[in-house]
Amino acid sequence: MTSLEMPRVSECSVSACSYNHDGCHAFAINVGGSNGTADCGTFIPLSTKGGLDTVSTQVGACQRVDCSFNDNLECSAAAVRIGAGESSDTANCLTYSKA
Repeated sequence: MTSLEMPRVSECSVSACSYNHDGCHAFAINVGGSNGTADCGTFIPLSTKGGLDTVSTQVGACQRVDCSFNDNLECSAAAVRIGAGESSDTANCLTYSKA
C-alpha cells in the first residue's frame, strides 16, 4: 500500500473536533481505541480550529487489529466515516467492522 492508496475520510460529523469545520481538515487521522470502539486518535475537543485550508484527509494508521479492514496496521477500506463516540470527548470510526 502506498500513500496514494490511503483511504480518505469521506465524512466527519463530530462538530466538537478542532479539525472539523465543513469536513475534516487534518492531513491524516489515526484510529485506535479499545473495548469494542474504534476511536479517532486525532480528535481534539478545542474551540480553536486547526488543520489545513485545503486537504483530502486520509487514514494514516489503524491500531485496531481486530477490524476487518486492518491490513498490517493500515486501513484497507475505500473510505471511512467518523462520528460521535459514546462520550463528548471521543470520536469513532463508523466504518470499523469487527473481523
